[in-house]
Amino acid sequence: MSASEHERAKDLLLQRRVEALPRENEHWLREHLAQCDACAASDAQMSEALGAFRGLHIEMPRNLASRAQLRVRLRAEELREHGPANRLIWAVALLSWIFGIASAPLVWRGFAWLGGEFGLPKFVWVAGVALWWIVPALVATGVVLLEQGRRASASE
Repeated sequence: MSASEHERAKDLLLQRRVEALPRENEHWLREHLAQCDACAASDAQMSEALGAFRGLHIEMPRNLASRAQLRVRLRAEELREHGPANRLIWAVALLSWIFGIASAPLVWRGFAWLGGEFGLPKFVWVAGVALWWIVPALVATGVVLLEQGRRASASE
C-alpha cells in the first residue's frame, strides 16, 4: 500500500469522528482497515483515547459562567465606546474643521461688515467671530458628555 492511501485513511478516520462520511469513502475506509493493521490499530487507539476523554470528570469553577458573562459585557462596552460611533464623531469633527477653515475668511468679512454697518467696536465683532466657532464646539462637547453619562448610568 502506498503512503497516500495511509494518509487518506488517517484523514477519513478524523473526518468520521466529526461528521458522517459519504458512502463510497466509508466503504473504502472499511476495506482499508480490514487490510491494514497499522491503520486499524490507529483507529482503535483513537477510539480508546476518545473514550478516556469522555470518561474524565473535569470540575469547573462555580462562578465560571458569571465571570465569562462579565468579561463579555465589559468587552461589548469597550467595543461600543471605541466602535463605529466614535469614528463617526471623529469624521464629523474633521469635516467641521475643514469647513471651518475654508469658511474663515468669509465669516471674518461678514462680521467685519456687520460691525461696520451697526457701528460696533472691533472687539465686539471679533468676539462674534470667536463665538461663531466656540458655541457649536461647546454644544457638541455637551452632547458627547451627556451621551457618555447616559451610557455609564445604563450599564450600571
